[in-house]
Amino acid sequence: MAMQLGGGSGIKADINVTPLVDVMLVLLIIVMLVAPLVQKGVDVRLPVAANTSDHPETPDQTTMAITADKRFWINGGQVAEADIRVKVEEVLEGKKDKVILIKADEEVEYSAVMTAMDALRAAGIEDMALITERRVVPGGGE
Repeated sequence: MAMQLGGGSGIKADINVTPLVDVMLVLLIIVMLVAPLVQKGVDVRLPVAANTSDHPETPDQTTMAITADKRFWINGGQVAEADIRVKVEEVLEGKKDKVILIKADEEVEYSAVMTAMDALRAAGIEDMALITERRVVPGGGE
């Protein structure tokens, strides 16, 4: 904030940027808090496995989630069991990499996962990956 000293009664043309910076910082904090919530997707508790490999998730990957109550989701949209094949063919129509990542809840029955995999094979998908959480071994090793 600046003061004008002296007898001059002219108009001051300086811009006070302090309120602008305050507003921008508040907006930045809001975006930082909301962004992870928007990317959450379907809520499943993944099983834990010791022998896993890290693959970063990208927005162009096709993901199928299976919840504990045997509901199927493809890219965040719920799909009926009978419509899995049609929806997968629709989603993968223009993609060159026809890979599906399967996120099955640790409480879901094995038969539901096999049902999904059978529907994917019927749609011509041979590359599937089961997503798990990495088991943390006490003592710092993996």
